[in-house]
Amino acid sequence: MVTDLQHFLHLPLDAPGPARRLAKQLGDLVRAATAGDAGTAWESALPCRRRPGHRACSGRMVLHRDFDVSVPIRWQCSGCGDQGRISKWADSPFDLRRRRLARAEPVHQILIPTDVAATLRELHLLDVDSERLVFRIHPHATGKVVLPATEDGLEGLIGSLAAKANHESDRARQRRLDLAFEALNGAAGSNGA
Repeated sequence: MVTDLQHFLHLPLDAPGPARRLAKQLGDLVRAATAGDAGTAWESALPCRRRPGHRACSGRMVLHRDFDVSVPIRWQCSGCGDQGRISKWADSPFDLRRRRLARAEPVHQILIPTDVAATLRELHLLDVDSERLVFRIHPHATGKVVLPATEDGLEGLIGSLAAKANHESDRARQRRLDLAFEALNGAAGSNGA
């Protein structure tokens, strides 16, 4: 699939469901690709959206972003091989590249359940640094996923999650947010972060 991201930035409110889902998938792919390092392919925690044989693909999205922002982001599923390119992604609302130098701090590799990662990806209005942490999450051999975060980054993410959980009116969603909060707090404590 070769996609121009600009075609999906301003979908009308009455856009069909498949177009909205594709726009969300493309936005998540750009977020993950720009949260990671340029010049190297890496496997994200983003699940494949395909359903070969009417079964969910178990693969994860492998992403590659070049140093040159005019080069399309390449993505491929580690399971089914579905692949594509996304052009005109630079400076879009999904572009999470750092715009300034960051202070070097120790990064903790925090194991969290995959459902917590999915809940974190659903959060809206996160600050860019927290969003970058969420989209840098990658798979771990145990079946869980790894959240690479500094102490300050993790503290900010936990604070954002707590604020969202406290203001959520939907009980089921609030429960998922509370479970994610508990998982991050517990993981942070056991990792010394």
